Amino acid sequence: MFFHKSPTMVSPQEALPGRSERPFRIAPDHVVLGTPIEAPVAPGHEEIFFAMGCFWGSERIYWVIPGVVTTAVGYLGGYTPNPTYEEATTGRTGHAEAVRVVYDPAKVSLETLLKAFWENHDPTTPNQQGNDIGTQYRSAIYPTSDAQLAAAQDSRTRYQQALKEAGFGEISTEIRPAAEAGTFWYAEDYHQGYLHKNPRGYCNHGFCQVAYNPAAHGQDAPTKVTLPEA
Repeated sequence: MFFHKSPTMVSPQEALPGRSERPFRIAPDHVVLGTPIEAPVAPGHEEIFFAMGCFWGSERIYWVIPGVVTTAVGYLGGYTPNPTYEEATTGRTGHAEAVRVVYDPAKVSLETLLKAFWENHDPTTPNQQGNDIGTQYRSAIYPTSDAQLAAAQDSRTRYQQALKEAGFGEISTEIRPAAEAGTFWYAEDYHQGYLHKNPRGYCNHGFCQVAYNPAAHGQDAPTKVTLPEA
């Protein structure tokens, strides 16, 4: 049961029941950045959540960006309280594998974070990234403010035009407020900073289709976010 991947979203009634408490402990500090990964957002900082397939590679994309304060991986957008990885990978919790990104907007723009999101996965394959298939691998942005929501929706419109011009398909990315998506449940400790702990670990992220181009789409973000070598 726990290894069947479902390509359709589970209903709240059919979701796994979960539990009232987290069944594991995680280290308090980020293994790369050294910052607390569960601390409340400090004054002047902002928080946003991205889902773009397997959260191992997704998290590394963000912890290398200057101005990002901390990152963490977990489960968002579903129904099961305190899910485990084994449960989430069945698709029966309803969650997406997501990355929490806390950043200092004085040091990094939201456009830079959105650029990293659009460029480093395929937002046109519903519930799939490469060979990873299931609703847990869906593409999603979960903003925590009205300004973030508007910026994310606008970026989708502009990037859709870039994809269309290059002959690619329609964006399937889910964009809705994080408060509406529900609680962000932290993943097990071995998933946090996974690709730092396992430099040769699985990662299917990288520059995908077309650039989120400053010249063509009115942005001042860098042309490309460069990932470290494995």
